[in-house]
Amino acid sequence: MKRTPPFPALPMGRHSHFHSLSRAIVSQQLAGKAANTIYGRVKALVPGPAFPTPARFLELSDKELRGAGLSKAKTRAIRDLAGRVESGNLKLRSIGRQPDVEVIRRLTEVWGIGEWSAQMFLIFRLGRLDVMPAGDLGVQEGLRILDGLEERPKPEWILERSEPWRPLRSVASWVLWQIVDTNLPG
Repeated sequence: MKRTPPFPALPMGRHSHFHSLSRAIVSQQLAGKAANTIYGRVKALVPGPAFPTPARFLELSDKELRGAGLSKAKTRAIRDLAGRVESGNLKLRSIGRQPDVEVIRRLTEVWGIGEWSAQMFLIFRLGRLDVMPAGDLGVQEGLRILDGLEERPKPEWILERSEPWRPLRSVASWVLWQIVDTNLPG
């Protein structure tokens, strides 16, 4: 752990939860540079330096969003998120007061947001310290290296293996990612 960067200070960013989730959707399955370019283009569709609010995002046309590089699927996901926020069906202002399982349940109701994205929101946006994203390939690979395993462990095994790390499994996940990202020996 002494060789890894410190666990990120929270909260990461000064933006709203809607903005944070929208940025995560934009970034899904894209290289960082491409995601940043598209994100910047979507921001440029509205006046000012910020990402569109939920109401403003819903006013943007599909043509405008496609022109900014946002795919149909990502447009659909952010529109679903924005619509739920605007209707009051998803209260992002108070979501941080909910237990982890409820945050995951509520966020995964949004089209295009899966368990992994909800777990990343818990860790990096809400600062939850006991989240173990066992389905994450980086966590799996980090644990494979750490324990000297031949193959990546399955999520069920990771959940069992991570029990001694409670209540700091998010920090353990960070260390496992760093093992992979910095080629640290296990």
